[in-house]
Amino acid sequence: MAFNRKQKLRDNIEAIRTAFLLDREQRTATQKERMILQKYCGFGGLKCILNPAKELTDAVHWAKSDLELFAPTVELHRLIRENSRDDMEYKRFVDSLKASVLTAFYTPKEITDTIADVLHEHGIHPDRVLEPSAGVGAFVDAVLKNKPDADVMAFEKDLMTGKILKHLYPDQKIRVQGFEKIEKPFTDYFDLAISNIPFGDVAVFDPEFTGSRDTARRTASKAIHNYFFLKSLDAVREGGIVAFITSQGVLDATSNEPIREYMMRNANLVAVTRLPNNLFTDNAGTEVGSDLIILQKTAARNGNWTVMKKCSYRRKRP
Repeated sequence: MAFNRKQKLRDNIEAIRTAFLLDREQRTATQKERMILQKYCGFGGLKCILNPAKELTDAVHWAKSDLELFAPTVELHRLIRENSRDDMEYKRFVDSLKASVLTAFYTPKEITDTIADVLHEHGIHPDRVLEPSAGVGAFVDAVLKNKPDADVMAFEKDLMTGKILKHLYPDQKIRVQGFEKIEKPFTDYFDLAISNIPFGDVAVFDPEFTGSRDTARRTASKAIHNYFFLKSLDAVREGGIVAFITSQGVLDATSNEPIREYMMRNANLVAVTRLPNNLFTDNAGTEVGSDLIILQKTAARNGNWTVMKKCSYRRKRP
């Protein structure tokens, strides 16, 4: 199915409307409302929200190809403005959404369910689960289907997405902040870290990394995908699993050799799969190279990078 920008924008607006309604009424979502919230797909691929959309006259600044999105974008701004406490909160919401345009590519349910099912079938039944970049909780949902009593801690930096995530999983530990805020007591704590992590040359300020004597840890703080791998290896217990979808640069980039060596010293490679470039086409209208990497933390430090397999996953046609 081709990426339908107008429908995705409509789904996002209705999910945001529902989240604000639940806030006002201070209640949990009904099953119907949960279905609306789960359709939220972020604003990756919806660059229209970067355009001015306060008044009808702003339409003159829009490209002709985007004009069909002008009215719903005006509606989006109005909805957020009417439900914000003040102009400052409105600006925080909008700035957060705009910042996600290039990074919010949510994982298809077929992928999250398959990964969680395969881990479960191979004896991974985690009691403590970490999701460091949760979106609206596709991996959280997949893990809980197999292990309903699991204790999940999920981080989501985007304010609006975090609001929706809280309404979807009110019984879990949802933290609307960056993963770098995780505290020391959660070192060697989790059985499983699972996520589609952000990627790019985005630096992360974490004194444990930026001030480290270890070259790999200092290097990791300069690229968010590398940081998430090393920080998550810190967070899982001995024998714990890290299962991440990430950019191909983790394995391919020559400059990433110190990161790969660090992983080999601190974990065994369980599996690696190169995913199809069109994995995010339906959800975000983009093609991006990505890999699934599964590591097991071990003090034995006998990890070894092996031959990469091509993914046999095929998307079902409607």
